[in-house]
Parts: sequence; structure tokens; C-alpha cells
Amino acid sequence: MSAVIRLLNEEEALARVPDLCEILSDCVDGGASIGFMAPLADDDAAAYWRGVASAVGRNEVLLFVAEDEAGGLIGTVQIGFALKPNQPHRADLMKLLVHRTARGRGLSRQLMTAAEQESRARGRWLLVLDTATGEPAEAIYERFGWVRSGVIPEYALFPDGRYCATTVFYKRLAPAANT
Repeated sequence: MSAVIRLLNEEEALARVPDLCEILSDCVDGGASIGFMAPLADDDAAAYWRGVASAVGRNEVLLFVAEDEAGGLIGTVQIGFALKPNQPHRADLMKLLVHRTARGRGLSRQLMTAAEQESRARGRWLLVLDTATGEPAEAIYERFGWVRSGVIPEYALFPDGRYCATTVFYKRLAPAANT
């Protein structure tokens, strides 16, 4: 299934907060270690996405969404720009989320490709991410050419409160011609 991948501005992100909350809640309910504990309160999810929208408005974050044929949101990913003066070439890939009903259709690859291309176009050619060790996302990143850097034990918690290790990955993109 092909989806439409779009980069949202702050106003669009704010308008889609309810849809983004649904994706986030679905992933937390599915056990994804993405920074939230279960049960995820609606107000907490909405506050998180409003904060992301604000960061988009400050040009600190790129927010990509995957839309189905009807325009419903079924996935999302973010690129967070490193803001320190000595890291103008680096960014963090964050919160690759695909609704459980839309998994297995290539949306992760579509979202990652869009995020990587836009990062490169903006001069961010070294990307980093972390993900729960042993979870399906770990294999996805390896398939997409990300390099495993290391594992940190007991780094975070799963939504049910169990500890999980985190695997850190990086990907060096070819710098854009104008960088």
C-alpha cells in the first residue's frame, strides 16, 4: 500500500493533534517503548503533540505523516535538529510510529525515506536514533541501512513498567551537493 507522505507545518500539526494522539496511543497500547507509560492519558498525548507542533513552528523539528487514501493518518516520524553550534550536520530520527492496523505495508520505509531525503536537503547528513533492543523496530532500522552503535542496558521502561535496553543506531547520508 502506498500512502501519501507529507511534511506538516505548525498549523497543520495542531489541526491533526487528535489523529496523532490516536497513533501514539495505539503504539503505547501495543507495548512500544516510546517514552510513555500505559495507560496513556488523552491530555498527556495531546500535550505532547502540541509541543511537537510548537517545535515545528520554531524550525527545531520536522514532522512527517503518512495518510491513507481517505486522508486519515496512519503513521508519523520526526526529525529533531541538533541545535548546538558544533552539530550543524546532525539530526535525530524520532518517534517512527505506524498504527497497528496499517503495519506490514511499507509505511516505515516510506516515512524513513522522506525523513532522510529532507534531512539531507537541509544539510543534516548524520542521523541518529535509539530503539528498544529486541523489538521489531530494531530489525527495521538494520534493513534500512542504519548502523548499530551499541546497546545501553535498562535505558528505559516499556509501557507496562518493565525495563528495556536501548540500541543506538546512526546513518551517514551522502551530504547534499550544496553542503
